[in-house]
Amino acid sequence: MMESRIESKNEKPWSKETARPSLRQTQHKFSRMMNDDNPDTFRNVSQKPGLQIWTINNMQMVPVPAQGFGNFFEGDCYIVLYISQNKGSGQSADIHYWIGNSSSQDEQGAAAIYVTQLDEHLGGSPVQHREVQGNESARFRSYFKNGLIYKKGGVASGFHHVDTNVYNVLRLLHVKGRKHVTAAEVDVSWNSFNNGDIFLLDMGKAIVQWNGPQSNRREKLKAVLLAQDIRDRERGGRAQIGLVEGSDEKDSPELMKVMMAVLGQRTGQLREAIPDDTPDQVQNTSVRLYHVFENSGNLVVQEVATQPLTQDLLHSSDCYIVDQRGSSVMVWKGKQASKEERQEALNRAVGYIKAKNYPSSTSVKVMTEGGESAMFKHLFKSWRDKGQTQGLGSTYSMGKIANVEQVKFDVMELHARPELAAQQRMVDDASGDVKVWRIENLEVAEVNPNTYGQFYGGDCYLVLYTYKMSNQQQYILYMWQGRHATKDEITACAYQAVNIDNKYNGAPVQVRVVMGKEPRHFLAIFKGKLIIFEGGTGRPGVVNPEQGARLFQVRGTNELNTKATEVLARASSLNTNDVFLLKTDHICYLWYGKGCSGDERVMGRAMSDVLSKQDKQVVMEGQEPAEFWVALGGKAPYASDKRLQKEEPPHSPRLFECSNQIGRFRMTEVDDYAQCDLDEEDVMLLDTWEEIFLWVGHLANQYETKEAWTSAQEYLRSHPAGRDPDTPILVVKQGYEPPTFTGWFNAWDPHKWSGGNSYEEMKKKLSDPTSLSQITVDLNNSNLNSSPSGVSGGGYRAPGGPTSSPPVYQFHTGDLSPRPSTPTSPPTQRAQSSGFSPSSPGGGTMSPSAGGSGMYLDPELLINKSPSELPQGVDPTLREDYLSDVDFENLLGTTRADFKRLPKWRQSDLKKKALLF
Repeated sequence: MMESRIESKNEKPWSKETARPSLRQTQHKFSRMMNDDNPDTFRNVSQKPGLQIWTINNMQMVPVPAQGFGNFFEGDCYIVLYISQNKGSGQSADIHYWIGNSSSQDEQGAAAIYVTQLDEHLGGSPVQHREVQGNESARFRSYFKNGLIYKKGGVASGFHHVDTNVYNVLRLLHVKGRKHVTAAEVDVSWNSFNNGDIFLLDMGKAIVQWNGPQSNRREKLKAVLLAQDIRDRERGGRAQIGLVEGSDEKDSPELMKVMMAVLGQRTGQLREAIPDDTPDQVQNTSVRLYHVFENSGNLVVQEVATQPLTQDLLHSSDCYIVDQRGSSVMVWKGKQASKEERQEALNRAVGYIKAKNYPSSTSVKVMTEGGESAMFKHLFKSWRDKGQTQGLGSTYSMGKIANVEQVKFDVMELHARPELAAQQRMVDDASGDVKVWRIENLEVAEVNPNTYGQFYGGDCYLVLYTYKMSNQQQYILYMWQGRHATKDEITACAYQAVNIDNKYNGAPVQVRVVMGKEPRHFLAIFKGKLIIFEGGTGRPGVVNPEQGARLFQVRGTNELNTKATEVLARASSLNTNDVFLLKTDHICYLWYGKGCSGDERVMGRAMSDVLSKQDKQVVMEGQEPAEFWVALGGKAPYASDKRLQKEEPPHSPRLFECSNQIGRFRMTEVDDYAQCDLDEEDVMLLDTWEEIFLWVGHLANQYETKEAWTSAQEYLRSHPAGRDPDTPILVVKQGYEPPTFTGWFNAWDPHKWSGGNSYEEMKKKLSDPTSLSQITVDLNNSNLNSSPSGVSGGGYRAPGGPTSSPPVYQFHTGDLSPRPSTPTSPPTQRAQSSGFSPSSPGGGTMSPSAGGSGMYLDPELLINKSPSELPQGVDPTLREDYLSDVDFENLLGTTRADFKRLPKWRQSDLKKKALLF
């Protein structure tokens, strides 16, 4: 293949000396950092599953405490390490380096160097990601479920670890996003507001959420969760939250007084809504693979192939770039590539982006052979991991040496193990009830049960399968479309499916089945008697034209996976690995290929009894009588290779949100997804490679449902790996999820939507009079509106972050006049000076939170105290109930919910260790 240098595309060659001066200078300036003999830098890097974050301070990696996770200063660079525990025994790691919009070239260079070193320290297996503020990847955002907060300033103004009980805060956060939430600090002024977004006025002891009139329910819920996260993580649970609906401000007079006191009187109309950014999931069909290397100081780009890509194009001794037309750039490092090449991979990717004139925010991922991400594998037509076994069964590995054990599929485990049901695509053992209709004259006609399992290519059928799970009726409605059915019949099939769906109140899971692409469960429900005729019709009274000899290929080893498919009655249709039935006017031949198993022969014999009542004659391959070849039109070559079982590629599932809530339909990927990411207002697309699920939320509108179906087909058609457009698409309604769907989720909770907190429920909790009284301000003593309107929220110091220069104020719940903060005060003194006391606003005693939204106590008031030393009203035997969720987990090492499930002796033991007993 011809080499094409970048300059051949009218672009300047990327020179080592000219295109990367800043990074080269950084590497020279901090060459000591590159010294492999300096292991101290990563001595404290934990290799346990979880999240670790560092910021670059004076060119050194400084850890960020957990309270500061999610806060990112715009003038800084961060390194984020996430280690996850894979199913089985292994671990996988992702290293992200985050670039703030105002960070210096030196900091960016230092971060890139540390990422390369950290990657080597962890064995070279992590996937490296380059993240740019405002354009973070879905995976990065998935670590911060409640959202990202962009803060003004950086380490240049000083670096402090700040106690979580400091309330010297005055800032305004502009919240955007429904699935991936970001909150940026803006000027504390009405000029920052608009009608479409949500704003959090954070005053330390009080957080007021103002919802733009055009914001939707999902955005409001996400903003509440962010406000609660700030309260619990940064304030130790000791802050009150109030909600104001921008469309009905008069309903919240007290909170509006607070806002006016801080922001001044509002003059003029607020700005119109700012449209959200472009969707981050626009599937790019243009995928190119390049071999990238340096020659005499220039970057040489050699195009290797375009999509669909295959794994054999990647050689272990080289490094490659996969380019999705600028939407994403991925670098693959071969295990046998030189150390210099591996270390230069990230730099080359950045240089490639510059040379191609792609935006600086272009997503960059670097991965090593054997540690490829699911997204990378999805770009290849087929992918096989090293050590993967062929055929059916699972491979279990222990440690680094795989102990391969083929596990036989057991249908009895399906309900107990939904993950197995999902992998095998079987909801049950197919012992439920079956009812079949055929589309006749665009209406449904019941099919004679004696002919169940016989499907004709000229017809369309509806198959309703009923089974029980947890003593509740469940339904699957299959829509089988014959290859030769008319368009009207296919349309009528879909229409009649809706009618049946409505009859069962929307409970059935709808599955479109294209002829020849029948899913495994569909085969199972016909108990080894599924026969697919190429053409004709099964309608009673209609005589199909006589076709002479007919040939059927039988595949399967038991009643759950067998079907017979009619093929062209020619010798060339035979295959040495299978059983074939040749039906003539007088006899039915059972032809056994040399590669077929005993089980396949048994199923072939059973199928022949269903197909024909004529005499049967067994014919072994190589011993065929002359009449056999005459019936097939003469002897001819046919497939006689050794058995090669089709291998199912181990592609990880991917979840997408399908929504038109911002006025146009779009698909957004949800990385590291969980059940809580299924949005009741939307349609979600789950791609498991062998099947596509469309999950329809209770509150999804008809437009989204219709567009999602179209988009699922377009998603398959345009997939860069050249996906089969006839991949089954299943429609699942919220509350009626089968185990083949729930098994792709970790710890699925069938009762989640019956007891979850909706936005309205959370609003009701936060709007009770007690909470509101905490936020009320004595306006007569207030002097808040005298502060300049341009004061930025940068005066707040998040844990692990800097303090910026503007003056900061401390606000009291009863009196919000500004007073100088005293961050050096001892915690107890600070709590008292900030107006906090264990007594409730009404003068009563403190009541335990019990995990609710009540007030919390400073742990120092509870730890190692005798009953007489405890604040008034605290139950000495239930001290843990007065802790915020964050303090609870830090002290007791477990969540409140998990703690409640422990036996009493174990609870007491944990409380003693935490000095809460």
